[in-house]
Amino acid sequence: MLRKILKSKIHRATVTETNIDYEGSITIDEALMQEAGILPFEQLKIANLRNGERFETYVIPGPRASGTICINGAAAHKASVGDLIIIFQYVYLVPEELEAHSPRVVYVDNNNRIIPMP
Repeated sequence: MLRKILKSKIHRATVTETNIDYEGSITIDEALMQEAGILPFEQLKIANLRNGERFETYVIPGPRASGTICINGAAAHKASVGDLIIIFQYVYLVPEELEAHSPRVVYVDNNNRIIPMP
């Protein structure tokens, strides 16, 4: 039996832009993706702390060390520039993998720069 478990999250990232005319996805600073272990085009879940919206989309890499968090396409209706969001990545594990698993949590400042765990 597989269990869907949190693999990583980027906690309290700030939306830097929205682009409703893009075909879809979320653009994330490539450095943040790497730190969280997120791959291009991987499915993610997003939670908006301002309005409670939750949605799923896929990720495309943004410029490294830019701090970019851009909500694209239809999902742009679910967030505004300045909103704080949590970006979740999940993985399926077999029971034997559960005990050794520990989610990776990436904390960021107001400019989406990686900071130490508070």
